Amino acid sequence: MAVDCAIPVLTRREMVKMTAAAALSGDRILDPHVHVWSRDPQFPFSSGARVPDYDATPQMLLQLMKTNGVARTVIIQVIHYRYDNSYLAAVLKQYPRVFEGVCRVDPLDPAAPDHLAQLTEQGFRGVRLSPAGDAGGDWIRGPLMVPLWKRCQNLKVPMTLLIPISRVPDAQKLIDKFPELTVVIDHMADCPVDHPEQLEALVALAHYPRVFIKISHTWSLSRESYPWLDSQRLVKRLYDTFGPRRLMWATDWPIAQERASYAQRLTVVRDDMQFLNADDKRWMLGKTIEQVWPFA
Repeated sequence: MAVDCAIPVLTRREMVKMTAAAALSGDRILDPHVHVWSRDPQFPFSSGARVPDYDATPQMLLQLMKTNGVARTVIIQVIHYRYDNSYLAAVLKQYPRVFEGVCRVDPLDPAAPDHLAQLTEQGFRGVRLSPAGDAGGDWIRGPLMVPLWKRCQNLKVPMTLLIPISRVPDAQKLIDKFPELTVVIDHMADCPVDHPEQLEALVALAHYPRVFIKISHTWSLSRESYPWLDSQRLVKRLYDTFGPRRLMWATDWPIAQERASYAQRLTVVRDDMQFLNADDKRWMLGKTIEQVWPFA
């Protein structure tokens, strides 16, 4: 299966023009969640990784950004490399003014706080944890979390959580301990559209002012076709509670390409969420993201 496009590398002149245009724009569109990977022998995938049969390179991403008017992007360390962040570090070094990066560290390693500090020194701006909903993710309740979250707070980098909705109460206990830490919940905690009442666990986090929600995965959660009105109802509930200044869109490119194109993941928010006004969109497409990941 192919991704949106396979485009040659942008020229240096195109990159300069893209950066300058974004800097002049007062309402930049920023994408806070994508993944990149490449079959490069210099950066091997982790043992047992289930990697799709296509690459998702930063050059392909840059062309999609250019086509869709996206100025800057936050790249999340993809699970294919597990806790080896070398490939993403190389991408960030190559494109320092266009991308920010969120790393992964091993949550079962007592040295994870030190690893996070080292990665922050390399330029990473946050860490992602992804506890499973079954017993394999019970480490989110374990003793290694407090020192890791404390270090994250001390480093002043956001904690990004990929969690199922059933894990939100576990996250809330840690959020209680670290109220000054910026926490971003990915993909509406993948609340199922046929159980909207479960979203109340996420709604309960609204009184923590440093908690932000990505309203992505409308396409993956939906039982309908574009514009995925059933999952838009989840977004509306979060909008009514958190407000646009704590919600952010995201593409999660190139995941679930069979469900939605890069462009559709933008237009569903920009054009097809009828409950949003122009100022709401300015926040959810850019300004909220800049509160968490300030771009130069």
